[in-house]
Amino acid sequence: MICGMAGFGPVRSRAETTAFVGAKIIDGTGLSPIERGVLVVRDGRVFDVGAVGEVAVPERARVVDVSGKVIMPGLINGHGHVGGTEGLQGGRYSRENVLRDLELNARYGVTTVVSLGGDGLASIEIREAEGATNLDRARLRVAGQVVTGETPAEAKAVVDFNQRTGVDFIKIKVDGEEGSSQRMAPDVFTAVIDHAHALGLPVAVHLYYLVDARALVAAGADYIAHSIRDQVVDDAFVAMVKEAGVYYCPTLMRDVSTFVYESEPEFFRDPFFLREVEVSLLEQLLNPERQMRIRNNPPAQANKAALQVAFTNLKKLAEAGVPIVMGTDGGPPGRFQGYFEHLEMALMVEKAGLTPMQVIVAATGGAAKALKLPDVGTLETGKWADFLVLAEDPLADIAHTRSLESVWIAGTRVPEKSVRLK
Repeated sequence: MICGMAGFGPVRSRAETTAFVGAKIIDGTGLSPIERGVLVVRDGRVFDVGAVGEVAVPERARVVDVSGKVIMPGLINGHGHVGGTEGLQGGRYSRENVLRDLELNARYGVTTVVSLGGDGLASIEIREAEGATNLDRARLRVAGQVVTGETPAEAKAVVDFNQRTGVDFIKIKVDGEEGSSQRMAPDVFTAVIDHAHALGLPVAVHLYYLVDARALVAAGADYIAHSIRDQVVDDAFVAMVKEAGVYYCPTLMRDVSTFVYESEPEFFRDPFFLREVEVSLLEQLLNPERQMRIRNNPPAQANKAALQVAFTNLKKLAEAGVPIVMGTDGGPPGRFQGYFEHLEMALMVEKAGLTPMQVIVAATGGAAKALKLPDVGTLETGKWADFLVLAEDPLADIAHTRSLESVWIAGTRVPEKSVRLK
C-alpha cells in the first residue's frame, strides 16, 4: 500500500510497519546524509534505515512516498521551560499549560524539551506517560525547582526534594555581579554539585560571567546552560571545559528576546510563526509605549553587545570540540517556544559561523548524547522514530527547517491541531 504525504493521516496502530521511501535522510549523527533513503518504523521505533536498494521494505508494510523531501530527527531543545506562561503573564504553571506547550513544541518540530526549572509534579507525571501510544506532544525531561539557598544545607535540601520527586537534572543559578543577591556562594554551589552527583543527577548552571563559569567547571558542573557573555573565553578555559566533558548551550534567542520587541520583529511576518500565535499577543508586543520602555531599558540595550560576545564564544568553543547543545531558554513571556528553536539554529549559523550540519547535530544527536537521552536524537535502529519531514534541505540553508511538512513522534504523525481529553 503506497500513500502520498497529503492523504496520510496519523498511524493509529504502532503494531504496523511503515516505510518512508525516497527522502534525503539526515540521521543526526553528523555523517553524510543518505541521498535517497528508506526509513522503516515498527512499534514506534526505527527498525531499519539506509539507501533505497540496500534496505528491504518489509512485506505488508505501509509505504509512504517522501520522494524529493528531507527527513531529519526531531529537534531537542536542551534548555526550555514549559507550563508557566499564559500570554505575556508568567507564574501560571498548570498541568493544562504543560500539555499545551508540549503539543505546541511538537507542531513546530521540537520533539523533546529539557525543562530547566519551574517544573511541578504534573510535569513529572506527564513525562511518565510518554510510553503511551499515539503520543501527540514533545517528550519532556525536567529539573524541578531551581536550587537556591544561602547555606550548603539549605541548598542541599532543595536537591533532596527534587530527587524525591524524580527529576532528571538539577539546575542552579549563579548570576549577578560580585555582591549581588543573585550570586550563589562557591561553598554552596560546590556542595550542591557534589550532592547532586552523589544522587546520580547532572547539574546545569545558569550563568553570565566567565569567572563564574571557570569556578563552576572546576567544581564539577556538567552543563553550562547559557552563553558566557561578559568577555571572550580564553584558551585555558576552553581546554578546561573540553577536558571536563562539560557541554554548552548558547540560548542566543534568550538575549534577543530582551530587546527585539523595541520595534516590530521581522519574524512577525513569517507565516511559520503566525500559524500558531494569537493576534492579541502581537498587538500587546507592538504597543508603542511598551516598545519605548524597551528602547530606554539599559539592561536590554546592553544585551545587544553581550550577544556579540556570545556569538564569538560559541564559535570558539565549537571549533575546539566542546559539545554544543541547541537551546533557547524558551517558554517565559515573549520567548515563543517551538518557533524560537528555528531562529536559534539560524543565529548559530548566520551569526556564530557554525555549519548547518554542526547545528543540526547540536539540535539532535549531539544534544541527545550530551544530555544522556539514549532513545532519541538520531535515526538509528532501536531509537524512537521521532522525525521531521521537510520540503527543503536544511544543509543547504538552515532556514529550511521551517519548510516543515509533518512531524512524527514514535512513528505517529502529530496532528496540526492536537485533540486530547482533559
